[in-house]
Amino acid sequence: MAGTRSRLPTSNFRPRNTIRRTASQRAKRAETNFAQGDNNMNDETIDTWMAQGACRAYPPNTFFPSDGVGVDRARKICATCSVTAQCLEYALSNHIDHGVWGGCSERERRRINKRRRLTLNIAAN
Repeated sequence: MAGTRSRLPTSNFRPRNTIRRTASQRAKRAETNFAQGDNNMNDETIDTWMAQGACRAYPPNTFFPSDGVGVDRARKICATCSVTAQCLEYALSNHIDHGVWGGCSERERRRINKRRRLTLNIAAN
């Protein structure tokens, strides 16, 4: 059986749904903070949380992947970070379209923004 790969998980194996659930939980937390009006970020708070980010130890291209495998790799790094909520809120409020921010991909952030717009429209009516 030379050339076949083992399908057994490695020691750092994490099921995919765990990563997605974690990103989803972060997204919901950011939505809750937004709904409560906790979306004010000034330059000082931005500098503070950016300096504490786990991403500082990795090259920027790690968080701007061209494939799904790269997104999963970035999410794993974000899962160890203590400032993911601030990071995600920064990306959402500044309409950053590319890369992984706060453990969420571009698609996930578009979905969050869409839900926020719908919520605001319902509240306005």
